[in-house]
Amino acid sequence: MSSASEQLQVVTRSARPRPLHEDVPTNGNGASANGNRRYPAPAAPRIGGEVVDPAEVGAEVDRMSADEAIAWAIEKFHPALRFAVSFQKTSSVTVDMAHRVEPEARFFYIDTELLFPETYETRDRLAAHFGIEIERFVQENPRGLRKRWDAGEWGPNDECCAPRKVATMRAALVGVDCWVSGVRRVDSDTRASAPKFGWDERFGLWKLNPLADWDDKQIWNYIKDRHVPYNPLHDQGYPSIGCMPCTSIPGDDESSRAGRWAGTDRTECGING
Repeated sequence: MSSASEQLQVVTRSARPRPLHEDVPTNGNGASANGNRRYPAPAAPRIGGEVVDPAEVGAEVDRMSADEAIAWAIEKFHPALRFAVSFQKTSSVTVDMAHRVEPEARFFYIDTELLFPETYETRDRLAAHFGIEIERFVQENPRGLRKRWDAGEWGPNDECCAPRKVATMRAALVGVDCWVSGVRRVDSDTRASAPKFGWDERFGLWKLNPLADWDDKQIWNYIKDRHVPYNPLHDQGYPSIGCMPCTSIPGDDESSRAGRWAGTDRTECGING
C-alpha cells in the first residue's frame, strides 16, 4: 500500500497552526453544513429483515462486552457493516477485535489529505499487521491544498470538516446498514451519554460504539496484551488525533479532546456529533 506520508513533511508541533475553519460561523460542532440533516429511524426499523424495537436492542447490546458487541454486529450486518478507522488508539482495538471474529470484515477511513505523517504510517502498519485493506475515501481537494496550508493561505473557501469529512463519510456509507466507531463516553461531555448501539440519524443507518464504556486503561492494556500497532503520536502527548491544522496537545488540566479545534467553539467534526 502506498503511503501518503511519503509526500508529507514532518511538521513542528510546538505551536498550533491557524485552524482551517476560524472564519467560518460555527454552532459548536462546526459549520451548518457539517451534517445537520437528519434521517429519523423508520417507523418499523429492521435488522436482518426483522422488525425490532431500537430501545430494546440498544439495551441488549449495552449489556454486552466490546468483543461481544462486535461479534453480534458482524453476525447481524456483515457484509453490509463497515468499521471506521481513525488510526487512534481506539481503532487499534476495534480493528483487532473485528479481524479476530471475521477476517473479511470491511474497514475504511476518511482521508482529508491533512492527516499527520504518523497517522499514515499507522495506517500502513495496521494494514500490514493484519493483512487487510483499509479502504480510502477522499473528496477531490483543491490543487495545492498542502502548499496553501504550509503558507497559511486559507480563505473562506477552505472550509474543512463539512466537505472533507462529513460529505465524504456519506459517500463511504452508501449501501451500508451499520457502521462502527471508536466513540467513548469518557472522551468528552458531548459523548458522555453515547449508546453502544442505536439509530444514527445523521447518516440514516445503525451505529455501533463497542468501546463506549471503556476507559484509557482498558484501551492501553488491550493494545499491550495483543501487541497491536498504534499511533505513536499518543506517546508524544496527543490523547486525541485529527488533522494537522486542528490538532494540538491539550494542557495538563484539560480534557483529552481539548486539543481538537482549540480556541474555537467546535467540539466535533460532524461525523459523531
